[in-house]
Amino acid sequence: MHQPILLSAFIGIASSLRLNAPIANERGFTIAQPGSIKNVVVTSSNTLNSTHHNTLSKTKLHGWNDTISTHSLSLELYNNYNGGPINAYIQGLDSNGAIVFITSNGTLIYPRSNNSSSPIEIKDNLAIPLRPKGQSLTLNITISLTSGRVYFSEGNLRFFMINLGAGDGLVQPSVNNLHDPSASLNWGFIELTFLKNGALYANISYVDFVGLILSMMLSTKNGGTPQITRGLRANAVYDLCEGLFNQTTNDGYLWLAMCVVGKTGDPVRVLSPNYYQRVYAADFEDYWQDYVDTVWEYYSSHTLAIDTQTPLGEVKCQVTNDTLFCDEDNRGYAKPTASDIWGCNSGPFGLQEGDNPVHVAVIPRLCAAFVRSTLLIQGGDVQPRLNSSYHYSVSPTHHYSRLVHELQVDGRGYAFSYDDVNPNGHEDVSGLVSSGNPDTLTVYVGGPPPN
Repeated sequence: MHQPILLSAFIGIASSLRLNAPIANERGFTIAQPGSIKNVVVTSSNTLNSTHHNTLSKTKLHGWNDTISTHSLSLELYNNYNGGPINAYIQGLDSNGAIVFITSNGTLIYPRSNNSSSPIEIKDNLAIPLRPKGQSLTLNITISLTSGRVYFSEGNLRFFMINLGAGDGLVQPSVNNLHDPSASLNWGFIELTFLKNGALYANISYVDFVGLILSMMLSTKNGGTPQITRGLRANAVYDLCEGLFNQTTNDGYLWLAMCVVGKTGDPVRVLSPNYYQRVYAADFEDYWQDYVDTVWEYYSSHTLAIDTQTPLGEVKCQVTNDTLFCDEDNRGYAKPTASDIWGCNSGPFGLQEGDNPVHVAVIPRLCAAFVRSTLLIQGGDVQPRLNSSYHYSVSPTHHYSRLVHELQVDGRGYAFSYDDVNPNGHEDVSGLVSSGNPDTLTVYVGGPPPN
């Protein structure tokens, strides 16, 4: 696998710094140390909840004909990876809300928890081996699938089941559990929903992490130009780690520690700041503090306008008594913390029952302005008004998001949760492909398709 010269140098630096610690993140990489089933952690972010209460005590198998739909989707898996063999895993919820895996020969596997309140490993053969590089295999999806994912891994991913009381839960590999049994593997996934009416939605996102590089192309039965999300460059994980290393040397914050290395010492993924802070919250605890204080001070005597991009139009906001208030908003906004800014879903950016349409519209636009550091530059007193050429242009800023966008082939794929906030008529950054009449969804593993 290609490693830039600079990257090989800082791999050596990071290695020398982590020798005496089981998991080191000070001035070096974060090290994944995969554990056993005892180390599996069940959280809302890595568990798929079944809405179907299972009364069986063991895995149930079905053939295609048991639940066949009137619609089908051709799923082509193209191996464009320079490394070792790749396995795919197709999973989601069927039309009854039951957890299901689809295997290479069309068998549907319905794993069961055996009523266990602790995770138990799925022992069925879930892996779909991809063909060698430069070749593809095609499967037909003939059942509806919601909350679906197609995982790809260099190696064998491990999945677990657990009884959640109201139904079974599927425990998926976790990127922010450094002792997850799959922690040292190079893997990634696309999100996939295939509805009963034949509509397809598939998405690539970098909001949580960057892992195994994936791209997609969707053709439709009525012809027309295929939809393509090219994603990131083939060497993006290495290039992203190099960029974060450079940022660490520039400002002293532990950006490089967002790079996770596996057993070989090579980076296998890069965590977003939102996920990294769940592991090492203290490293960036004060990162945004001076910027937030300056924004609050500035808008104590100036007006911030938020274009809701709805019939509500533009609302005026100003800081009073250390709280930002906007016209016609049902409540104000306290100063955000670093955690609030990374995730855009807590503190002043957390929605509450009863929030009015103004509040619902302000949250994503205000948080996006913080993430991109546009609130204090010229023109930043109206949000969102500045296009992407102004984003991440001053520090502090969200350097993970900046670098992800620099490494994208076509600018597609969210790097934070409100990456779709943009001036009207500008820049579709969604990694989504969709159609009500899909023909073939092709997923390229390891690098984007040629132009």
